[in-house]
Amino acid sequence: MNRDSLQKNRGVLRLLFLIFLISLLALNWSDIYWIFNPRVISFGIQSVVGRNESINETYYQEVDSINIPLINISAPIVESKGSSDRDFAEALDRGVVHFPESAIPGEIGTAILLGHSAPAGWPKINYDWVFSEIEKLNEGDKIEIYFNKRKYIYKVKEKIFLEIGEDLPSYASDKSEIVLLSCWPPGRNIKRIGVRAILE
Repeated sequence: MNRDSLQKNRGVLRLLFLIFLISLLALNWSDIYWIFNPRVISFGIQSVVGRNESINETYYQEVDSINIPLINISAPIVESKGSSDRDFAEALDRGVVHFPESAIPGEIGTAILLGHSAPAGWPKINYDWVFSEIEKLNEGDKIEIYFNKRKYIYKVKEKIFLEIGEDLPSYASDKSEIVLLSCWPPGRNIKRIGVRAILE
């Protein structure tokens, strides 16, 4: 085999490998798209280079999730594949949605977590019901967040009610906070309820 045909074979192999790689990414995009979120990448880099003072951190096997034992909530935290209403609706069927432009749980800033609510007696289909009872949370109640293999405990600070389209109030940027956001009253699109909690 001469040199020209060897180089041609290498070129074909490279092309086939590139096609394979693109196909692999396309077929698995719904499972891996979050890796390409710049906020997740920067958070991962910060944790590797020692953002936290503690060297002996505990890592957890749990998937990204929210747990509120007081009101029997346990649901995955998911990312929306896009910014359209349809993308958000699809994501809300899979769990509690981390709002893309908000902070990452555990980092300084406010992480916004969106969830459906439903009236009493609604069947637990998908996650239509997940934030139906967040109104029962009071100051000092605990919310557990597992994110990027770490566990964070947030304490409820306040409940707020918003008109549709009204922005959340601006909060201090020197703390790690979460806001759980849903329709209110449960199952009706009249107002919004927000539960704000601060990292312990």
